Order: sequence, then C-alpha cells, then structure tokens
Amino acid sequence: MDNRQAIGSWLSGPRAAAEQMGADFGYRGERLGLPEEGPGSVAPLGRRLAAILFDWGLCLLIAYGLITGGDLGAAGNWALAVFVLLGVLTVGTVGSTPGKRLLGLRVIAVNGARLSFPRAVFRTVLLALAVPALVWDRDTRGLHDRLSGAVQVRG
Repeated sequence: MDNRQAIGSWLSGPRAAAEQMGADFGYRGERLGLPEEGPGSVAPLGRRLAAILFDWGLCLLIAYGLITGGDLGAAGNWALAVFVLLGVLTVGTVGSTPGKRLLGLRVIAVNGARLSFPRAVFRTVLLALAVPALVWDRDTRGLHDRLSGAVQVRG
C-alpha cells in the first residue's frame, strides 16, 4: 500500500475507508424514508449552521436591546434564555425558527408529521446544552434530533 493512500484513508475517515472496501451507506435520510433531493430531504449541514447562527444573532440582539438595556456582559446569558423560548415557541407551533424559515428549512417528526409541542420543548432544551447537537449519526441528525424523534428537512 502506498503511504499516500494510507494517509488519505486516515484523513477522510472511517466512512470513506468502508466505502472503498465496498460498503454502501446510501444517501442521507434513506433509512428514514426521505427523498434524496428536493423538498422533504435532509437539510444540508451548512444551511442548518447558518440558520442557527442567524437565530443566535437575533436572540443576542433581543437580549442586548430589550432585556439588559445595553449591557453586553449580561446579554449572552439572557440570549440563551431567549433562544430556548424562541425555539420552543416557533418549532413547537409552526415547525421552524426564523433562521430556518429564512433558509427554507423546517423541523418535522421522523414519521413526516408536525413535531409535537412536548417533543419540541425536549429538542430545544437539548439543543441549548450544545453537546447533543455536536454528536451526529450517518444521516447528519444531531443527538437532540434523534432523542426527540425529529429531523430537519428542506422546506
């Protein structure tokens, strides 16, 4: 084996190495019965990241301007509370936060139905802890989505 090939397989990760050996993982969302492309397919990671950054910026702006009266030091803590409230109210009722709506994403239950309000609360609380959102499965669903039975899809 050429050293460059060994280094390449190490850098590209275990999935790429398994695919080179013939393993077929399918596309993201196939195990969930979602389409490969278009509306209803698993949302791309970049758009999901942009949506959460937009939502966080909005919550920070609300906390800075309306709650702390311009105290930047206290705005960060209040922004987390606003973020949880925003997530619970918007995902629990209309299925998407302002950032997700802007980027054409929505959160649904794995069975395709609207995510129930208690599951939206559970998902948002786990998301606020941050660690569950950093642990993904092969469909790129975070642990917070898996535990709440949710999936983020294109609108």
